[in-house]
Amino acid sequence: MSNWKRFALVGLVVLAGCRPSSNAPPASSAPAATPTQALWGDMKPVVSVKELMRDMLDPASDYIFDAVKIVTTNKGTVETVPKTDEDWEKLRIGATTLAEGVDLLKIPRPFAPAGDENNSKGPDATELSPAQIKAKLEKDPVLWNAKIEALRNVGKEVLEIVKTKNTAELWEASYNLDQACESCHLQYWYPGDPALLQRVDKQLEELYEKGKPPSKAKKP
Repeated sequence: MSNWKRFALVGLVVLAGCRPSSNAPPASSAPAATPTQALWGDMKPVVSVKELMRDMLDPASDYIFDAVKIVTTNKGTVETVPKTDEDWEKLRIGATTLAEGVDLLKIPRPFAPAGDENNSKGPDATELSPAQIKAKLEKDPVLWNAKIEALRNVGKEVLEIVKTKNTAELWEASYNLDQACESCHLQYWYPGDPALLQRVDKQLEELYEKGKPPSKAKKP
């Protein structure tokens, strides 16, 4: 075979190899997972909301609540504020756990362990059942996320306070945390007082959406 024929044959083979296959997926198909997605995969819950609160978020909140408080006994009044590096370190741990851990509530999970109906039985039930809580979330998921963000904002607020070690601002942060917690509990865990819920929600709205801090909380 002459050289030019060999050259022409090779060219046809190359062109055939470059031509897209009719069986190739269309360009609009979903992109492949990024390396990060492939590494982490889908997050799956391990415990219920009730257990997550009991074992992680409530203890984290206690680091903040216990950092500033006034206790009155028959021996007098004792004021507690962070004083040592160890005190501020505990506060930082609590704030970090709260700010990061509260996002775990965005992962769909049961509201209580299997068989646990909360204190939702009888005419004077003090808590909503898991089914009632789930129905409220599904009716307004935006509100659920807003409650989560309110708690996350307090965690971030305390992390900034730890940097400056400003105990005066820590009193206010403790108050903000109490408001954020109670607003969420009244909405999703307890049958609650609608008027009280509205008042708490209004204060949170002023704090986080309008940028107007609530009235200064008096030390307990």
